[in-house]
Amino acid sequence: MRFIYFVGTAGSGKSSLIYAFKEWLTLQGLDSVTINLDPGVENMPYEADVDIRDWVRVSDVMEEYGLGPNGAQIVAADLMAVNAKDLAESIEKFRTNYVLVDTPGQIELFAFRQSSEVIMDELGKEDACLIFLADPNLCRSPSGFVSSVMLAATVHFRFSVPFFTVLSKSDTLKEEDLDRIIGWSESSDALNGAISETIDSRSLLSAELFKALESIGAYKTLVPASAMEPSGMEDIYNAIQQFFEGGEDLAND
Repeated sequence: MRFIYFVGTAGSGKSSLIYAFKEWLTLQGLDSVTINLDPGVENMPYEADVDIRDWVRVSDVMEEYGLGPNGAQIVAADLMAVNAKDLAESIEKFRTNYVLVDTPGQIELFAFRQSSEVIMDELGKEDACLIFLADPNLCRSPSGFVSSVMLAATVHFRFSVPFFTVLSKSDTLKEEDLDRIIGWSESSDALNGAISETIDSRSLLSAELFKALESIGAYKTLVPASAMEPSGMEDIYNAIQQFFEGGEDLAND
């Protein structure tokens, strides 16, 4: 059983991509289950097989503790750790190839709260990888692209499990914009050239940040994907296989 954590900023398309990827896996003859780890989500494009809201809901926390939405989100995120064992036991009932984990819409609730690490440890970090969803709107500019790489690196360092970055909602980009962004992810020279075209304090900072990120191995080629088309599902699957099976295809086992 392999755990695939989908992480990204609000609106990056985590739930939609999970739904599309699950559908693609099914067509390949591979079984998967979905886990929702967002205690505040109201609507999802799929029905979660295991849902943290069975134990913790933001609306209930607001009522019980007299908190507003933001405070309740934080308390609910921390309360997830209390139910980590029950969550793991519910998942163990399934016999499946992959567990697709939908993390909270607010990335900080997953990346920077201790409860997430407790849950990952309970489920098993040795069988986990992380997919970071880069927002295409942020990646349009060189400085935004560097910011996205930095955020992905921060999440990676927080959990120290294999990870790669998906350029989500790639269908919303013009072809020339998509080619340019992918080109930046494939060539440090191309990105450095784009950064150097604008000489101001932001571009200088972007250049220095990029050098640091590149030196520590946080600079990775983006995998473009779209849940709407859908596209990129095979590329995501192949990247996951490289982590877990050394490239061998479970569908052929």
